[in-house]
Amino acid sequence: MAEIGHGRKGLFSAAVIAWLITALYYFTQYMMRSAPSVMMPELTAAFGISVVSLTSLLGLFYYGYAPFSLIAGVALDRLGPRRVVPIGAAAMALGALLFTLGDPALAAIGRFIQGAGGVFALLGAVYIITASFPASRAGTLVGITQMFGSAGGSAGQFLVGPMISAGLPWHQFWLAMGLVGLTIAVLLFLFIPPRREAVREPAKRSDESWLRETLVALAAVFRNPQSVLCGLIAGLLFIPTTIFDMVWGVRYLQEAHELPYAVAVMRSASVPFGWIIGCPLLGLLSDRIGRRKPVIIGGGVVLLLCLILILYGPFGRFPPFSIGLVAGIASGAAMLTYTVIKEANRPEHSGTATGVVNFINFSLSALLGPVFGALLLRSSEGGARELAHYQEAFAPLLCGVAVAIILAMIIRETGSAAHANTVVPREAHGK
Repeated sequence: MAEIGHGRKGLFSAAVIAWLITALYYFTQYMMRSAPSVMMPELTAAFGISVVSLTSLLGLFYYGYAPFSLIAGVALDRLGPRRVVPIGAAAMALGALLFTLGDPALAAIGRFIQGAGGVFALLGAVYIITASFPASRAGTLVGITQMFGSAGGSAGQFLVGPMISAGLPWHQFWLAMGLVGLTIAVLLFLFIPPRREAVREPAKRSDESWLRETLVALAAVFRNPQSVLCGLIAGLLFIPTTIFDMVWGVRYLQEAHELPYAVAVMRSASVPFGWIIGCPLLGLLSDRIGRRKPVIIGGGVVLLLCLILILYGPFGRFPPFSIGLVAGIASGAAMLTYTVIKEANRPEHSGTATGVVNFINFSLSALLGPVFGALLLRSSEGGARELAHYQEAFAPLLCGVAVAIILAMIIRETGSAAHANTVVPREAHGK
């Protein structure tokens, strides 16, 4: 019995280490995702393209991230994290190295690969949490995982911005990110334990069998209305951060409110810093009360109010960083949809379900990123951008968050308290 207990502790410790390394991978991926917002002038000069064209190039991250969410989710269910997550980290590193070459075509390929490889970070971490930790801690641990990513998103702005201002060449940053990514890939391969039950006699399975099982899993998740709702809610709550803050945030503060570059970087970075607080905090709150919907709805309402103040409120009325910080904390509620979709689908489809919510979520960012850039260009008529132009271009963000709140009211509650309320007491059967 002692040996069994010792073995279980060993497996749990290995899972903790694997999860932490995967979370570090997620930190690096988010840092790559947000860093371009603080080096827009350098990148436009290096690639010889306009700001709007650069925005479209950077948006290729999501064109890689979204479809590979489905591939990553299915691969995790079929092969286990040890066989796929290190490959994703290595691909992300390759994308960073291609970005250093200064050629816009290679940079576009690199940015796409960054997204395709980076998607395995969050999905791998969520898969490890689902497979190795108690379900009662899922919301908290998924929130902590997002905290790592949020820290990377914040670091990509408030750390990288001052380094670029101090004279760090932009391509050296991407070279360092590539080397870090390769190191993480090696660590993941060494420390993610093999999954004993992951693949049963794969040599005896035909390609048709694998394809059929994959399609069955995807169909099962997509046919579940809760899956689609989760993806839409996540996407609509994340767009204000993935597009408005992480792409246009610094430029908005510079052009609409005439803030110096260094101050604009720090204020924009307050949003992902808020994620660091909000994602684990709201995940813990949801686990404590045993409900997901009230936390998602509450986060959406607070985010909507913050966006109204950011776009239309009196500038300077509130303490610096406060609105961005609160907006980041509130948007952390979007991560709860990753927990909901797992709880709303079969356990054997856990990886696929996470991939589906990621696919829908970031497909919205991929498709709408260029749209907002075009709206801003049309509003300013190609000239200098002012506050009114940003207000006109990004007003649809408010409608999107409002729709997310309505959809959150529709989804089925999957928290532990809801399950407890559906249990019929034994005494009732005898009455």
